Amino acid sequence: MSAAGAPAYGILLVDDEPAWLRSMSLALERSAGLRHVVTCQDPRRVMEILSGDDIAVVLLDLTMPHLSGEDLLPRINAEHPDVSVIVVSGMNQVETAVRCMRLGAFDYHVKTEEEDRLIAGVLRALRLQELQRENVEVATRLLSGELHHPEAFEGIVTQDPTMRTLFAYVEAVARSPQPLLVTGESGVGKELVARAAHRLSGCSGKLVAVNVAGLDDAVFADALFGHVRGAFTGADHPRRGMVEEAENGTLFLDEIGDLSVPSQVKLLRFLQEGEFFPLGADRPRKVKARVIAATHQDLAAKEQAGTFRRDLYYRLRTHRVRVPPLRERKEDIPLLLDHFLDEAARSLGKKKPTPPRQLAQLLQTHDFPGNVRELRAMVFDAVSLHKDRVLSMDAFLAGIGRAGEPPPGDPAADQNPFGGAERLPTLDEAMELLVREAMARAGGNQTLAARLIGTSQSALSKRLKSYRR
Repeated sequence: MSAAGAPAYGILLVDDEPAWLRSMSLALERSAGLRHVVTCQDPRRVMEILSGDDIAVVLLDLTMPHLSGEDLLPRINAEHPDVSVIVVSGMNQVETAVRCMRLGAFDYHVKTEEEDRLIAGVLRALRLQELQRENVEVATRLLSGELHHPEAFEGIVTQDPTMRTLFAYVEAVARSPQPLLVTGESGVGKELVARAAHRLSGCSGKLVAVNVAGLDDAVFADALFGHVRGAFTGADHPRRGMVEEAENGTLFLDEIGDLSVPSQVKLLRFLQEGEFFPLGADRPRKVKARVIAATHQDLAAKEQAGTFRRDLYYRLRTHRVRVPPLRERKEDIPLLLDHFLDEAARSLGKKKPTPPRQLAQLLQTHDFPGNVRELRAMVFDAVSLHKDRVLSMDAFLAGIGRAGEPPPGDPAADQNPFGGAERLPTLDEAMELLVREAMARAGGNQTLAARLIGTSQSALSKRLKSYRR
């Protein structure tokens, strides 16, 4: 876990030496960005402090008056099993270390060792705490299926159960400082998911979006990390990078799969250490910003091929979601059609047109390789050409590659129900069209739709479930 993503969980330092307490508090804040640090010189007060504060990690000295660390350790584990205890001793004794680990210590450090090693141990303990809490939160949200803040997803039009599960997961991990990786085909709405996660994060800063596709190493470094005056010819003034613009907020890196390997190294350093070097600078700068990355590429395959760093890949995928393509959630098409008709009408200053009854059915036969973005473009094109009260289907027929064919419901189409297709549909495809038409005519009522096609409601329900997969 990096300083860029240091959590707000408390750290309790227990030692009878005030000088060590003071120096360690400063080190944790300066080197790791941990500001919620509580100090205690009297070990008899430890249990009281743990009961009243959100403490995640305790650094516990062994040799103290009134109550030793070894006596206190099992009490902490018994009454606060979710708290990680790191024993800090002035003696490097293997027997003592083994005994403390058997009593439930998370780790054992010697005071004389380098400060950075102890801080790294604290960060490891915090990372474990964070994962445990997130796992509980995710499990609770997914089991309940309820959203606490559905308004965060109002920009995503859907009624699909898979999307609702995705929303619950995003809501559960939104406050995590760890990276979130959003995958999915182009046009599915990955940036909308990133914006929803930012809204739910509680971050005081803004969301800064950067498309890294096509950026070479120098441009990427300058765009993300900025430069100091004189860094290169023409750099007459210092410039803040996108990372600093996103301080205390969210940095959204779109098309992360296109990032060059040298740029991947720079990004990895920021994710690990929470620091970066502006171009021309000789000292690093620290910034706290949550990173959300998105890609339409298969990062696992790129990692296997050696074009994407393994350490960066596993760092980015701490939390990850896949946004399904539109062809996997075709029941959203009528909702999206209505939404985009309204949006296009307002944008173009027109009255919202009435779509033909057959339009949604027609669009559900198309696979939409461009996904939601393709459907939106189709609607805007059709509305821009619209003149009559009822929307023409010509633009949509052209958009799906069926220009010149009579639209569904047209007498010519009734004479040739397969629209001049090169091949006849299979029985399963024909049945799916029949079921969808029955559902449309029944207004979504499965009982009525089953009567229309002469089958049972249970058989119809099974078919609908199979079409959703």
